[in-house]
Amino acid sequence: MQRTTTTFLAALALALALALAIAPRPSSAADKLTLMLDWFINPDHAPLFVAQENGYFAEAGLEVELIAPADPNDPPKLVAAGKADLAVSYQPQLHIQVAEGLPLVRIATLVATPLNTLLVLADGPVQSIADLEGRTVGYSVGGFEDALLGAMLQRHGLSVDDVTLVNVNFSLSPSLISGQVDAVIGAYRNFELNQMDIEGRPGRAFYIEEEGVPPYDELIVVANTGRQDDPALRRFVDALERGVQFLINHPDESWQLFLRGREELDDELNKRAWRDTLPRFALRPAALDSARYERFAAFLQGQGLIPEALPASAYAVELD
Repeated sequence: MQRTTTTFLAALALALALALAIAPRPSSAADKLTLMLDWFINPDHAPLFVAQENGYFAEAGLEVELIAPADPNDPPKLVAAGKADLAVSYQPQLHIQVAEGLPLVRIATLVATPLNTLLVLADGPVQSIADLEGRTVGYSVGGFEDALLGAMLQRHGLSVDDVTLVNVNFSLSPSLISGQVDAVIGAYRNFELNQMDIEGRPGRAFYIEEEGVPPYDELIVVANTGRQDDPALRRFVDALERGVQFLINHPDESWQLFLRGREELDDELNKRAWRDTLPRFALRPAALDSARYERFAAFLQGQGLIPEALPASAYAVELD
């Protein structure tokens, strides 16, 4: 009898163990991340939206909220203040903000090349940068754009004192088309060039990385330095990489994912920008070229925009 009871209890314990093993378990709550974009939604953000729409963030155990800011200057400041988890920002801006003491660090790259250009009318009087002597140049954001222009002019024996700077706010291509200025600095090669062509006034771009400015990452993702050891951030970057891979492999399908719920973006300008931005996305968003960051920091120091060129680790990390 004792042996029978023991056998029964053992069988019961085994059955209970098996039942617990196969019983459905409540899924763990996803880690929530708020990511502030740098500007209104546009093709520069394509890998983020592809990762979102294809469920890559969800599969990584993340609930990512992508938010367009009311003021494009706010996102890094919100991250620094702990009011947002992540922000899309710009490498040049990051160097300057770290020098100002903001606790920010780059954890991923979105667009791995400069988009900035010095832009003129293709059929206008400026056929080379040297032709800018005595002419007007429009800009939207002072400081960094002045430094870019100064470096480009220097290669052609000129300085910013040889041109007249005009603040055109963000009306870059309209001010150029209307003849208000002879050139604009800060125009994006994937947007303003296409916009001018669509309007029947083609532009000519001088690419800053070919004219004395060290190459840099145009768009990056930044986090608060106090959060860089959060494992959720590594999962975010991995999901972002899946988004980039799908985007490169399936650009047409990705375009439809990007438009899902955003049909107002389905226009000629965004289609052209999509095409031109595609080869500029970082295929390995987590990868960091420390020497490249340090060269650019030295450039900014030489232009007087930061007091000291810090080591790359002060600006950027590769997450574990």
